[in-house]
Amino acid sequence: MSHKRVTKRNAIIAVGGVAALGAAAIFLPQANASQDGSNDAASVKTLKAGDASDLAAQLEELLGDAFAGSYYDSEQSQLIVNVINVSGDENNVIVQAEKAGAKVREVENSTAELETAAKTLKAEATIDGTAWAVNPRTNQILVTADSTVTGDKWDQLESTVQSLGSGVATIQKSSGTFSTKVSGGDAIFGGGARCSLGFNVTAQDGTPAFLTAGHCGVAAEQWSDSENGEPIATVDQAVFPGEGDFALVKYDDPATEAPSEVNVGQQTVAISQAAEAVVGTQVFRMGSTTGLNDGTVLALDATVNYPEGTVTGLIQTDVCAEPGDSGGSLFTQDGLAVGLTSGGSGDCTAGGETFFQPVTTALEATGATLGDGGGVGADDGVGDAGAGAVDENGDGIDDNTGEAIEGGADAGAVDENGDGIDDNTGEAIQDGGEEAGAGAEDQNGAEDQNGAEENNDGLEGGSGVNESHS
Repeated sequence: MSHKRVTKRNAIIAVGGVAALGAAAIFLPQANASQDGSNDAASVKTLKAGDASDLAAQLEELLGDAFAGSYYDSEQSQLIVNVINVSGDENNVIVQAEKAGAKVREVENSTAELETAAKTLKAEATIDGTAWAVNPRTNQILVTADSTVTGDKWDQLESTVQSLGSGVATIQKSSGTFSTKVSGGDAIFGGGARCSLGFNVTAQDGTPAFLTAGHCGVAAEQWSDSENGEPIATVDQAVFPGEGDFALVKYDDPATEAPSEVNVGQQTVAISQAAEAVVGTQVFRMGSTTGLNDGTVLALDATVNYPEGTVTGLIQTDVCAEPGDSGGSLFTQDGLAVGLTSGGSGDCTAGGETFFQPVTTALEATGATLGDGGGVGADDGVGDAGAGAVDENGDGIDDNTGEAIEGGADAGAVDENGDGIDDNTGEAIQDGGEEAGAGAEDQNGAEDQNGAEENNDGLEGGSGVNESHS
């Protein structure tokens, strides 16, 4: 196949006359995180959604069994962390969480108790048209039943929820019907089905590829960027149903240029990294049928019982979707890849529930990286702008971006252990490791993603997201 450039329009599946174009106006620059407000023990940080995601992951590890979920208060721009057994906090981890910038809230149900309840639902109430997910705002499991769950099925579901005990789970009814969002039309086509491309990635072998929904990947092996057109990509891996709904599809031409960005109609959003979803954050979905729409993450670790089978580990949101939107990208305003459209109920007129495959899980399972799998490069407010750059040949040019590195060649050196020696070249760094790019400690004294320590709380600093590197 001859060299083919996949245009932004085809690669990202932008649609003419994008629905909800007003949402595109929301993509404006945001200020960096700052500190505001106060907690009983320490100042609570105001955070962007991506920073909250990273802090939540770090606190989950720090708190251990005391951690009972977290969510993002978008009005206050704060991370709320649920904890249990505060009275037995001999290691003072609650104080550490507060010092890290989170607002701590004591709750009744532990993560283990909610996981046990979910296992009971799986064993006794796996009924087509039902779904359940952990809602950290309520510290309960949110159980949803679509319009097909009636009579004996409803009685069985209600009885199972009641058996979990008071305050463990709640039920809500959906007026629609749970389904995967595949249909015929125009976007990416395969086997008579239409889906949406999620995110362009680099496969583990270095070739260009993209992620989409797994139920699209099992529906057809080859995909085209036009109806009845020649195939341009072939499914490499697909998971559906089961532990996810994702597929890795490799472009047939290894010279295909596949930009890591989403075209939202009047502008593009650069996608640099993958991030875990955080309940309460605003997210945007792009799909080939309905274009750009936004909403909020409602719950995590969702189990959905589709007619085709049960899928676990999904993200639940109130962002609408319709047939043909399957596989489309879910992302944040600041360009973090969060999910791939799986399915749900309702439409973009009446609304409904929608479920998404976490991008982080799909990347880990397939071994793919976003875009070119580039370097850290994010500005965490510490050191030089070129601190995260990679310059293996010492010419002062960032090997990932091709741009000049502020501060010269040494600013792009890599020194993860902070010994003043470039890890790539083995040569001494001229400034003796004092620059942020040299991996030395900064004034706060803790190690961050660029090798500099931040916050003096023992937590990793940086841009606030887990980055995908090859």
